[in-house]
Amino acid sequence: MATTITTMAMAMAITTIMLTEPALHLLLAWTSPSLPIGGYTYSHGLETAVDDGRVRSWADLVGYVDAVISRGGGWVDAVLLTQAMRVAHDELAFDALADLAAAFRASSETALESRQQGAAFLAVVRKAWPHPALEAYAVRRGDWPNAHATVFALAAAAHGVDESAAVHGFLHATSANLVSAGVRLVPLGQTDGQLAMAELARRIGPIAAAARACPLDDLGTASPALELCSFHHETLYTRLFRS
Repeated sequence: MATTITTMAMAMAITTIMLTEPALHLLLAWTSPSLPIGGYTYSHGLETAVDDGRVRSWADLVGYVDAVISRGGGWVDAVLLTQAMRVAHDELAFDALADLAAAFRASSETALESRQQGAAFLAVVRKAWPHPALEAYAVRRGDWPNAHATVFALAAAAHGVDESAAVHGFLHATSANLVSAGVRLVPLGQTDGQLAMAELARRIGPIAAAARACPLDDLGTASPALELCSFHHETLYTRLFRS
């Protein structure tokens, strides 16, 4: 049964996050659009919603992105990222979550979105911020697919990034990437894009808190419209994005 975000959870989601300066630097670097993992090439089905007229304004864009991070693929990533950070020291448990995360997508395009960014993230972080845990994981996985969320979790745990900060940062990066796609697709002005991010910023905290409290057995999604957007994207006549 999918966990939903209740009013009580939202009211209790006021969190103080303490990060050392090195950890803050890592989190900013890993969630920056300048990190070369190809996130700008994916829209998570948003291109379909713009094409068929369901997303026309910054408020529509907020609704779409909120659905992704509160009950769609972004929600799944937030929960699995949390769980993966908690078992990062246990190779068997972590690898089992890595397999689950790599499979937990409803369409081929959103699976590609997660796996391509996961592979790119692992390659970049191994070179720029090496750690024995990342090397060991890369050797164990070989050519098996890697979800972005679990590779991010392993890097965060290995380098001492706070769990709450990691989940917040990942959700912010997911939201920012989709807002950037929406600004280009609708199209919207840059100010509208910032209005969308300001509104989403108020929602990310409660969503992150709910994701951290969600047991793995309760993980699920409730976003059929998003999945249909992704399915239909495969057959769009003209496409700017890969998902």
